[in-house]
Amino acid sequence: MNELDAALLSLLIKDSRLSFADIARQLGCSRAHARARVQALLEEGTVEQFTAVVNPEKLGKVTSTFVDLKVKSHVIEAVATELAAQPEVASLYIMSDLQSLHIHTLTDTQESFLAFAQKYLFGQPDIISVECKNLLKRVKHRRGGARL
Repeated sequence: MNELDAALLSLLIKDSRLSFADIARQLGCSRAHARARVQALLEEGTVEQFTAVVNPEKLGKVTSTFVDLKVKSHVIEAVATELAAQPEVASLYIMSDLQSLHIHTLTDTQESFLAFAQKYLFGQPDIISVECKNLLKRVKHRRGGARL
């Protein structure tokens, strides 16, 4: 990745709605070149998609809970797929030990999180353990950027 592409990505992370003319002006290149570089980054998969960052509190999702699960290794993909399909799950990651899932849920109340946990986490034969922590205060978070 060259310096121009890195600067282009920084601009898109801050505001993916920038016009090619605005991008070109800020990078000191032609509009056609800016458009070609954005297209190349899309085609090679460096940029996966353009999206909106939504404030969950504006949607009434004020309970942010982080869940760490230990799951039987042979079913981790199936458990991850089922949980990822639930609307309460904002993000889900399979961790390097291949038996842990790290999940971020967003719900409107503690009670609705409990209902989610009772239905999908508690008493499931393939889930070995559950640890939950609620977010108290957001100090820094990632808006855009590399998805690792």
